[in-house]
Amino acid sequence: MKILITACLILISTVFFAQTIISGKVVDQKGKPIAGANIYIEGTYDGSSSSETGDFNFETTTTGNQILVVSFLVFETSKTQIDVSNFQNKIIKLKDNVNALDAVVITAGTFEAGGKAKVSVLKALDIVTTAGSAGNIIAALQTLPGTQNVAEDGRLFVRGGEANETQTFVDGVRVAQPYGASAQNLPTRGRFSPFLFDGISFSTGGYSAEYGEALSSVLLLNTKDEADYNKTEISLMTVGLGVGNTQKWKKSALTVNASYINLAPYQYAIKQNVDWNRPFQSVSGETVYRYNFTNGILKVYAAFDSSRFDVNQENINAPQKIRVNLNNNNFYFNTTYKGVFGSNWQINSGISYGYSKNKIKFDLDDVDNDENAAHFKLKLKKNISNRFKMSFGADYFITQFDEDFKPNTGIANAVGYNSAIAAIFTESDIYFSKKLAAKVGLRFSNNSLLEETAIAPRISLAYKMTKNSQFSLAYGDFSQSPNSQYIKYSKFHQFESEKASHYIVNYQFSKTGKTLIAEAYFKSYDNLVKYDTPTIQYNSVFNNSGSGYAKGLDLFWRDGTTFKNLEYWISYSYIDSQRDYKNFPTQATPSFIANNSLSLVAKYWINDWKSQIGFTNSFSTGRPYNNPNETEFMNGKTKAYNNLSFNWAYLLSQQKILYFSVSNVLGTQNVYGYDYAKNPNSNGIYNRTAITPTADRFLFVGFFWTISADKKDNQLKNL
Repeated sequence: MKILITACLILISTVFFAQTIISGKVVDQKGKPIAGANIYIEGTYDGSSSSETGDFNFETTTTGNQILVVSFLVFETSKTQIDVSNFQNKIIKLKDNVNALDAVVITAGTFEAGGKAKVSVLKALDIVTTAGSAGNIIAALQTLPGTQNVAEDGRLFVRGGEANETQTFVDGVRVAQPYGASAQNLPTRGRFSPFLFDGISFSTGGYSAEYGEALSSVLLLNTKDEADYNKTEISLMTVGLGVGNTQKWKKSALTVNASYINLAPYQYAIKQNVDWNRPFQSVSGETVYRYNFTNGILKVYAAFDSSRFDVNQENINAPQKIRVNLNNNNFYFNTTYKGVFGSNWQINSGISYGYSKNKIKFDLDDVDNDENAAHFKLKLKKNISNRFKMSFGADYFITQFDEDFKPNTGIANAVGYNSAIAAIFTESDIYFSKKLAAKVGLRFSNNSLLEETAIAPRISLAYKMTKNSQFSLAYGDFSQSPNSQYIKYSKFHQFESEKASHYIVNYQFSKTGKTLIAEAYFKSYDNLVKYDTPTIQYNSVFNNSGSGYAKGLDLFWRDGTTFKNLEYWISYSYIDSQRDYKNFPTQATPSFIANNSLSLVAKYWINDWKSQIGFTNSFSTGRPYNNPNETEFMNGKTKAYNNLSFNWAYLLSQQKILYFSVSNVLGTQNVYGYDYAKNPNSNGIYNRTAITPTADRFLFVGFFWTISADKKDNQLKNL
């Protein structure tokens, strides 16, 4: 009996605890062995690691069909159904993990700033510590290649495009009025203070199908998802004062800022090249509220500003100066939600509303205009797999613009328009491998005012050549409604959308502390607006027969490691661009384009002085202008432009900063162009006046004090 029991136990042990050997080799897509990979039977402790030759073997008590899991850090985890009894000396190939840190990133036409960007050409700190920027996001971006420094305007001009061809978005929804009010040849600024944003993406072309109504560029500003801690910030400046406060709770945070700017004391002390009756004054404020849900975040952003100025401007065609008295009120509201739901779905939704009202007096004539603009957006995204990500959505733009012109003599005139643009878009990110990826998109839109539809394909391709370098291509079609100075006359004329196509070739090298970008591009324009009068007016005859092109090369180099405590970047742009638009009699280079532009930005930290000093030198060759005393159109060229700016931030203590800056240190007498008389003088010569800066230099002194619990945070990032 004992012998029988023992035999039964041995038989049972053999049946139920038999050991089967699993063996094989782990390799990559090229057949090279992978050492250190983890191999195991799912749901068990049976497994091992691959050797330096990629080989592995282990014993298992499992039987039948099982799941063999093979994983390694930089590769996708492999799960294979196997027959345990018949899995010996097999080859397991692992695919590259396309989500790895060193995976390819599509970068053609895009410059990013902020900690979340995989490839960041600027840091968030750089946007506002650049000498000469004076805390203006737009001025800092003008040190990047692809932009034109049109100093008498102040807005973004990108790759041969006018300023209205760039759209600004906050958290993915549009800002209809991103700039402050201004008058002819008086530069404006961006409306937004920079320290509420921790991510900026500036696309100079070839951008996503998610964004429409922009012929040349999009600027994406992303507000911070989380506040750091409770703090108060106080600013005392030669041009005004500001105060801000942040309160943080367990799931939410609120930041509020307010500022008052008055240039009167400054311009009384320092001579200006402008005859002011009342220098620029403004009161502004903004707030952002964040609430973190379990699966998402809600953000509410609001900003307002009220500004005014009164100036006497010289006019070559008038015997006396023309008085321009402007009052502007602006409000912007934005609320967005982003989160996840269901099985790996992501949602981004938002609503924005912008209101701007101008009351302008030109001598005894009155011009009142107001714009109401709204944007509704919904975007859904699904990661089908590690290698295929799909997004789709819709947005809706509404704009109402009204303008009343009341001349001192003559008949009052009212113009305006109501526009509605509905669009749907879809886009897919396809990762063929860790080295090769594509983004394919399509945007379909309908414009009710223009009574037309448009289909715009977009495609980008990126290939990673080495660990630190990659090559990208991009193509896209883009359309945009003519700006308000044209389509406010739409009740008299039928307009069409203006169109552009972008072709981009990009090379990028990125290593810790160093970045090199070289990009060549070609843009073709079609359906540009033309008119037949010297200036735009109600009886102008408009058409969309204009065309043009822009082609060029942009270079960017940044280095923050070669020299201790020194960071610098160099930007160079070459552009060849011509247009037949507006009232041009023939195709020519517009007056805002300089063929060559060069910027050098340097920042140096001096420990012994507890100081950061910075220099920015901006140079560009002469810009064209039309001299009616010559027969050839737009044949004049201004002298070269050069501006060297300097700033110095001194830490009085960890949370107190004394800041000084000066623009155009060398006092270069820059000329932006010329205004010519409409009629010749008695000698048959058209007289002219030069368009010059409002002042030879701009000096700024400020004291910035931060009060926070950690006693370390300061406003260096805001300067």
